[in-house]
Amino acid sequence: MDKLGMENGIQNSELYWQRASSLIPCGTQCLSKGPTQFIDGYAPKYLASGNGCVVTDVDGNRLIDYGMGLGAVSLGYQYPSVNSAIINQLNEAITLTLMHPLEVEVSELIREVVPCAESVRFGKNGSDVTSAAVRLARAYTRKDIILCGGYHGWHDWYVITTERSVGIPPVLEGLTKKFTYNDINSLKILMNKYKGRVAAVIMEPVGVIHPQPHFLADVKQLAHDNGALLIFDEVLTGFRIALGGAQQHYGVTPDLATFGKAVANGMPLSVLAGKAEIMSELENVFFSFTFGGEMLSLAAAKATIEEMKAHHTVDHVNAMGKRLMEQGNTIIEQYGLSERIGIQGPHAKTLFVYSEAPDTLLIKSFLQQEMMRRGILFTSYNYVSYSHKEEQIQYTLDALNDALSELSKAMKQNNLVERLEGKAVAPVFRKA
Repeated sequence: MDKLGMENGIQNSELYWQRASSLIPCGTQCLSKGPTQFIDGYAPKYLASGNGCVVTDVDGNRLIDYGMGLGAVSLGYQYPSVNSAIINQLNEAITLTLMHPLEVEVSELIREVVPCAESVRFGKNGSDVTSAAVRLARAYTRKDIILCGGYHGWHDWYVITTERSVGIPPVLEGLTKKFTYNDINSLKILMNKYKGRVAAVIMEPVGVIHPQPHFLADVKQLAHDNGALLIFDEVLTGFRIALGGAQQHYGVTPDLATFGKAVANGMPLSVLAGKAEIMSELENVFFSFTFGGEMLSLAAAKATIEEMKAHHTVDHVNAMGKRLMEQGNTIIEQYGLSERIGIQGPHAKTLFVYSEAPDTLLIKSFLQQEMMRRGILFTSYNYVSYSHKEEQIQYTLDALNDALSELSKAMKQNNLVERLEGKAVAPVFRKA
């Protein structure tokens, strides 16, 4: 394996950041990619390219990547069959005045693999389709309250329930309420409180922790008993936990589901799928935009899904993720750090979790720094792609062992702050 690590420094990254700071609000197009989420002063701020599961920053540093475009890159960077499909379509057209056959072909592929997908529509990002699902549910049920569990995007209907609700009229707050994952009683309380008004329950079927036995089925039954729809937000889980998403894996089929990220291996495409009777209401509900049928993304999705089917890529991803999680937690335990750090989540999408101790962000920052030093880029949420093979997983585990050794020493010597080579990371802006 070619040299990995941060030996070249981050001079070019810092120069780009200086140019961006007074020009781009927040300095970034996506908060999760911004420097507050990485150790500022040590971590690269700008990446230049990716190949397989390895990225190269603007200073030439190479790292094995577990962010994978925030989970959007499911097969790997520069994946040959997907790149070829995009290039071939580029030579034909990107967007045309009328529809393109790819809209039909990709819809048929999704219907084939996703249990609830009797009908299909496309968007460009997750917020497009979760918002469309909510609007569709309200139109179909003629009710207004939405009960949500998880993260569902940046649009008003959801963000009003978070700490980032500046700019949203407070009147909307009464229309969306949150319940607690794996706590069916918290959902029952809201159903009773807003009896006869709940249009839908929208939830991530699995986030950091797995659903308790029967929880997803109980949510579905409770929603239907109260005349509400069940929407699974599978933007993160679709085409990753199983080819047909968490609904296939857990055997609970929702009325509507939303997908994104992994479906097109990094190209901007999202999917709204569901029962034909409900989806037919889109004849009346307005959900339409210029780039909904953009063909480069559809060509990428077709190639991606076909590759996943042909090579059982999801099985490989979950096997590698399972090894990384189980052996990683064993290493953490060997250093006596299990009460401070752990790896959780479904195998295809893992999360380093930390205790609530006052020095948590310092520990997170130090571990991130030492992993980058050894050529590993990981974020709050980490994704295994089809390009992560045994070699990369073993390298990562060896790097984790070395990094935890240094972390253990720093904690015992009480010099975490002194050994940080940059500014500690800030709390994540979203909670899953």
